[in-house]
Amino acid sequence: MMFDPERHEPLRTLGWDAAAAREMVERIVEGTEEAFLPGQGWPTHRLDMKKNPTPLQGLYFGDAGVHWALHMLQARGAVELHNDYAQSIAELRGLDESEPGSYMMGETGALLLRQWLQPDARTAELLAEHIAANFEHPARELMWGAPGSLLAALFLFRATGDARWSRLFLGAARTLWSQLQWSDKEECLYWTQDLYGRTSTYLDAVHGFVATASPIIAGRDLLPAQEWLEWQQCISNTVVRNAEWQGSLANWRAQLDAPRGGQLLMQYCHGAPGFVICLADSPDRELDDVLRAAGEATWQAGPLRKGANLCHGTGGNGYAFLKLYRRFGEEKWLGRARAFAMHGIAQVEQAREEYGQWRHSLWTGDPGLALYLLDCIEGKDRFPTLDVFFSQG
Repeated sequence: MMFDPERHEPLRTLGWDAAAAREMVERIVEGTEEAFLPGQGWPTHRLDMKKNPTPLQGLYFGDAGVHWALHMLQARGAVELHNDYAQSIAELRGLDESEPGSYMMGETGALLLRQWLQPDARTAELLAEHIAANFEHPARELMWGAPGSLLAALFLFRATGDARWSRLFLGAARTLWSQLQWSDKEECLYWTQDLYGRTSTYLDAVHGFVATASPIIAGRDLLPAQEWLEWQQCISNTVVRNAEWQGSLANWRAQLDAPRGGQLLMQYCHGAPGFVICLADSPDRELDDVLRAAGEATWQAGPLRKGANLCHGTGGNGYAFLKLYRRFGEEKWLGRARAFAMHGIAQVEQAREEYGQWRHSLWTGDPGLALYLLDCIEGKDRFPTLDVFFSQG
């Protein structure tokens, strides 16, 4: 089954209202600024506290991600910030001090934020050390492993043109290439991930294959032509061979070694929306049919009941439509993205009423939706902290 209907809800038939979207962006920022406590940061939402009861500082959920969202919204001219966040940003350390190389959860993401807003030679040195030290990380996925470090190196190179970052990008990419394994059963290459005490074979857009493919695609100009050709063939082959079809719809199971034909998830972190978001910038036209089919499956599934967030909510799924709009130039995809945006606004209102607070988190909360709403207004497709970090580009 392409998706679990119990995880989704009917799309609210609200027409697109750019003024309402902009108003929600402003309200989210206002509520976020009001909740900030100097020396303490933002209160953790109960839904995020379930997994991490300690104060959060990472990009994924926590203060670093909120700072990034607020400053990106300001850089794009959507809002004007009123608080002074300089000291808070200077003191960020990341969520997991035992994993400094982690992009989403460790110090690398926090340092990258600081290098954007408070550039410093020592911060750059630490980033270079963390990226290099993460080459052989056994996770081999976006949050903790070398793929996240690869992305950090790419952002730094795009921002500075400094060749040390392109060398680190190439080093990380080549290490990842050497770690690929061959599946006789599926006739494709894949990675394993040592995560949470077990070995996995994720394919998806947080822990898996396409999450790693995404920065390779984005940095393909840094690779020698033959290396990129081999990467492109590898990526497309694994993606196409593992797609599961139901008529004109396509989706993917979470792990390569999971049986085909089971019930599939339909969200950024596991399922078709994440595949579209990670792969839509590939120049390989062989992916066109499966990406369209994945977009249609995302639309047919409808908004997610989990809320409006990026990782496993309506906003994240909506980014798949923005990606397809940019790839194919078809207005229907922008219309679908905006329909999900209006639904997401209603979900945020409902959650605020239920919990009595905004959810201060980039990937699991309201600031991420604010960026999605702005992209829907402007017709852009730059997924936060994956496609853009230092500037909109």
